[in-house]
Amino acid sequence: MEKQEPGLRQLLVMDVQRHRELFGSQPLESKVKVWLSMFSPRFIPVLLCRLAYKSHTLGAGVLARMFSLLNFLLFGIEIATTCKIGPGLFFPHTHGTVIGAVSIGKNAIIYQGVTLGAKDLDFTYDAAHRPIVGDDVFIGAGAKILGGLTIGDNVAVAANAVLLESAPDDVVVGGVPAKIIKYRKV
Repeated sequence: MEKQEPGLRQLLVMDVQRHRELFGSQPLESKVKVWLSMFSPRFIPVLLCRLAYKSHTLGAGVLARMFSLLNFLLFGIEIATTCKIGPGLFFPHTHGTVIGAVSIGKNAIIYQGVTLGAKDLDFTYDAAHRPIVGDDVFIGAGAKILGGLTIGDNVAVAANAVLLESAPDDVVVGGVPAKIIKYRKV
């Protein structure tokens, strides 16, 4: 039996809970507090990318692009409307971030100036030339992850790293070009 994907509302609640965990806040007791906590400059970009993706999946491409454009204009973050992102997404800072990945797993933390995309011009958004990011991944400021590679679960990509090859689970990668610099204990 296939596991059902969470709906938009459930994803947003999970995102809010993740943001509150990262900030050490108390659990949310009421639905009102959940929705009020969404008015944060670190959360609104997540909300807009969720609305863009949901609009895209419903076949409302123009609306999806409008949400994406609003995200770009307000927060300087460009996220492909086709990029599937798991719950718990967190952007400590957003400006200069470009996300053109195929998918990103749950509990990703992505800093400013990050690029996830193709190695060369790819306006057709060919999934074979775009990265796939696993669960519980940390991507440091200025990191570039380019090409049709896969990043495993529990991976940390150091600031300003240029990752051009796939990375297995439980590693820290860094450098130009990025290499494994440490194995993480699970």
